[in-house]
Amino acid sequence: MSRLTIAAAAAALMAATSAQAAEPIALRDMGSFHVGGRLVEISGKPVREVVFTPGGVPAKVDPNGTYQVEQMYVQYFLPASEHGAYPLLMWHGGGLTGVTWETTPDGREDWLNYFLRKGWSVYSSDAVERGRAGWAQYPDIFKSAPVFLTTANPFLRFRIGDGPNSYDPDPAKRKLMPGNQFPNEGYENFVKQNVPRWTTNDDATVAAYIAEIDRVGPCIILFHSQAGSFGFKVAQARPDKVKALIAVEPAGVGDPTRVDALKNIPTLIIYGDYIERDSRWPKMRATGVAFAESIKAAGGSVDVVDLPQAGIKGNSHMIMMDKNSAEVAALIQKWLEGKGLTK
Repeated sequence: MSRLTIAAAAAALMAATSAQAAEPIALRDMGSFHVGGRLVEISGKPVREVVFTPGGVPAKVDPNGTYQVEQMYVQYFLPASEHGAYPLLMWHGGGLTGVTWETTPDGREDWLNYFLRKGWSVYSSDAVERGRAGWAQYPDIFKSAPVFLTTANPFLRFRIGDGPNSYDPDPAKRKLMPGNQFPNEGYENFVKQNVPRWTTNDDATVAAYIAEIDRVGPCIILFHSQAGSFGFKVAQARPDKVKALIAVEPAGVGDPTRVDALKNIPTLIIYGDYIERDSRWPKMRATGVAFAESIKAAGGSVDVVDLPQAGIKGNSHMIMMDKNSAEVAALIQKWLEGKGLTK
C-alpha cells in the first residue's frame, strides 16, 4: 500500500471516528499483571532504624536479603466485540510510561481508547524501572544513576520548540515549530508524565517484554522511540509470535545480523515532521530506513511513511499526542486492515 493511499484511506475514516469517539466502550474484561524480573541477593549492608510515619514507632530495617527486581507492569483492556486478529501491545519510549498511550495533554481521545473502539484487545505496559513496574537499588542492582530531565528539555528534543531557548513557562511566549501539532497549552500535563530513566537496563527490559509475549501469545507490537530497539529485538527473539510491527519514530533498531527473523513480519515505520531541522533525528531516521531496507533485502515487507509526504503535517516526536493523532491512528488502522490483521 502506498503512502498516499494509506493517507487517503485514513482521512476517509476521520468523520466516522469523530462520531464514534463519544460512544461508551464495552469491555469483556480488564486487569493487570506483572511479568518478568529476577531475584537478587544483597548482603553486607548495615541494619538501620526507620520511622515510616511521623510520630510512629521506629522499626528496624535489614536491607540484606532477597529482592524481586526488573519486572514489568502490564494493564490490559479486552473489548466486548473483538475485531483485531491479535492483541495489540503498546510499548512506550524513554523516560515515559504506559500513560503515553492512555491520555493526551489537552484531553482528546488517546490511542489506547481509539484502538479499543476499533475492536483491538490492548495491552499497555510500564517497562522495567518505569511507573508501576517498580525500582531497585543503585548501584547494587541498577548499575547507573538515573537520568532526570528539566521541564524545558523535551520541548526542544521532541521537536516541539523551534531551536534553543524556545521554551518559556508562559505558553504564549514559546517559540513553536511552524505549524506544529503538539498541544502547546497542555505541555505541562505532558511533562508531569515524565519519569526517571536508567541507561543500563536494556537487557532486562528486552527480557521482560519477551516474558509478556510468552504470556499473551501471538500479538502485534506498537512501539515508540526508545522502544524501537526493544520492539525489533523482541520480534527477532519470538518471530513466530509477533504478527506485525508498528514503529513510531523508533530511536533504535534490532540486531542487523538477524534481519532474516523479521522477513515474515509485516512492518510499518512512521516518522513525523521537522526531521531535517533537528540535530539528532536525521541520523536516527537514516538508521531506521537502512534497517528497513535490510529487512526488505531479506525478503520482508516494510512500509516507511514520512507523514509530511503523506499529507499529514506538523507532527512532533510525540505523534500519539499531537492534535492530529486520530488521523495518524486511522492511518495505522487502515494499514492493519490492508495486511489482513482484522476480523
